[in-house]
Order: sequence, then C-alpha cells, then structure tokens
Amino acid sequence: MMDNLLYFAARTVVFVLQAFPLSWVARLGRMAGALAFALDGRHRRIALENIARSFPDTLSPAQVKACAREHFRRLGENYCSAIKTASMTKEALALHLEVEDNKAFQHWMKEHPGSCVIGAIGHFGNFELYARFGRYLPGFRAATTYRGLRQAGLNRLMQSLRARSGCLYFERRTDAAALREALARGGLLLGLLADQHAGDRGIPLPFLGRVCSTSAAPAVLALRYNAPLIVAICYRVSLCQWRIEFSPFIPTLHGDGSPRPVAEIMSDVNRCYEEAIRRDPANWFWVHKRWKPGKHRKSSPSPEDDQDPTASAKGAALS
Repeated sequence: MMDNLLYFAARTVVFVLQAFPLSWVARLGRMAGALAFALDGRHRRIALENIARSFPDTLSPAQVKACAREHFRRLGENYCSAIKTASMTKEALALHLEVEDNKAFQHWMKEHPGSCVIGAIGHFGNFELYARFGRYLPGFRAATTYRGLRQAGLNRLMQSLRARSGCLYFERRTDAAALREALARGGLLLGLLADQHAGDRGIPLPFLGRVCSTSAAPAVLALRYNAPLIVAICYRVSLCQWRIEFSPFIPTLHGDGSPRPVAEIMSDVNRCYEEAIRRDPANWFWVHKRWKPGKHRKSSPSPEDDQDPTASAKGAALS
C-alpha cells in the first residue's frame, strides 16, 4: 500500500515537472534547494563541515556558508532538471548540453574498433546527463551500474525514466555477470561513480587533503579489459546549461607495458576530481559523508581479484 502511494506521488511530481519548460523547472528546483538549506539541519551541517575542511586556507566562514547555500540551490536545480531532461529528445537537449569534442576518443575508436572505455564519473552538476553522452560519441554504447531502490514502485519509475536515455543499466548486486559479458563483447563506454565513500572494501587515498576510502572499480576494470580510463565531469555553465568535459586518458600501464598499481591510478582520478571541485566548489555533492572513519582495504586489489570490482563503486551512476 505504502509503496503504491509513494509511486503515484512520485509519478505525479514527474508528470508536473515534465509538463513545464526546463527554465521554470530549474528555477523551481533552486527555490526548493534554498528551502532545504534552511530546514535540513543535518545535511547543512555535513556540507558546511566538508567545505570548510576542504578549503581551510582559501574560504572564510562567510564564503563557506555562501558556497553551501548555493550548493543546496544547485542540488534542487539538478534533481528537478534531471526529471525534465530525462524526457527531452537529443535535439531539444542539444540546446542545453554541450559534450566536449574529444579527439582521443575518435583516435582510439579508429585504432581499436569495438573496444571499451571506462569513465570515472562523479556527482557533478546534473549527473543524470552522463547517461546521454553515448549518443554524442559514435561507436560507443553508454553503460553504467546502479543500486536499485528499496521501494519497488519508485525503482520501477526511476528505471522507466532512465530507459529513455539509451544507456544500459546494470544493477550492482544482481547484474555483475551481465556486465562482464557486455564488457567482453566490447563497444561500451562504462561510467562508474567513484567520488564517494567506498566502505571497507575501498583503498585509503588522499582526497582534498584528507585520506578517505576510494573505489578501485574504474582502475580494476580498465586493467582487466585493457580499456583506456578517463574522468568525465558535468559542469554547470549557467541556468539550464551544462557541459561535459573529459580528462586525458589516465595511464594504466607503465612504459614497459606492466600495469600501474591500482592505488596510483585512482590517485590520478582523485586529482582530476579535485581540480573539478576547485574550479566550481558548489558543483560537487557536499552533503555526502565522504570522509568516514573505519577500516579500509590494506592492499590494492589487482585486476585478477575474484570479487566483483563494481561492488566497491559506492553508489552507481544516476542512483
């Protein structure tokens, strides 16, 4: 009963938001985010602490608060906009989304047709848009992993919205075998969120001046499938305008062809995330407890590790 009520309530919200122009939806989301900043004390405190500790020498207390307030507005804007953009055609979305013309992709596909590319993505901007960039890169099928919601109705609604993107979705707990098969077939651009706490299975690496548990999944899969690794960031350019940019390929092999340690590879990924955060601090997901105390993996996993590497990807794209 409760599941059905939640489903119909959420479906009504989706219907209403998708009925209005994107600019109206984005502004409504910003107002909702400002209200959340005033009312949601727990997440406000988490954001304020995270920002203050990440920029101890560059942001004053007033600037930290201003950044956190703008971040909450962005969260509301992004979540509401994501519902609207999920229903938009590629042609309509092209007015609002720019995807970097990446020559490295084109060269790789020409030299290695049918290969896979692993993308380390993060909670930047309207991160639902990551699912759409496969349509801007001919020769690739976008794919990602996700963790299903506990409420079956809400999970069904979420997947119905995501299905329109043309992206393949693999549930982390049940679809590991299907993901491996898809990677073995090739032609995938697989995006994995790797910017949040990875639990006890993560590897301890520095991030914005503090050590935190970091997912090894992007590095492990890139090594296992001999795939290039990039970092993709969704930047908010202005209201209803986003740009997805790609880093250069992250080296996964030494000059002699031997694999680099996973910790080194993921340290490079973390540095790319750090650069993106410093470029626009309000654009990242500060309300998550990224730096948690606890046990971490004592040694770096290898590409031959028996356990599913996506299990440590702490959250999945678009979840």
